[in-house]
Amino acid sequence: MSRPRAVALALGCAAAALTLTATTAHAAPGDTQNVCSSQLTPAGWVDVQWWNDISCSSTFSPNKKQIKQAAGLPVGTTLNVCSSALPPAGWVQLSAFYNSSCQYAAVPNFNNNSWQIKRVS
Repeated sequence: MSRPRAVALALGCAAAALTLTATTAHAAPGDTQNVCSSQLTPAGWVDVQWWNDISCSSTFSPNKKQIKQAAGLPVGTTLNVCSSALPPAGWVQLSAFYNSSCQYAAVPNFNNNSWQIKRVS
């Protein structure tokens, strides 16, 4: 890879990271956002849905996800979330189950891929 191309790629990745950070920093509890699966789920957020979208790449695997801000929701709140990201601090897993909206692998199966979580602190 040429040096200018490597620099452009690095700058593009940095800009994408800053965009996600800036966008999620101002979100209210319960807000959702759609992001490419290559972006890590930020702290305090959970994955709630996966699908394939050409805007993220042309792969066979699900490559886009909807994330929800769980931080700031009241104690006692329960959410159904994909098990592709760990629950945030202060949340516990109540149950595990299969959800067709949470298929985040190229080869689907019917194994548990979702959790019901509850805010405890």
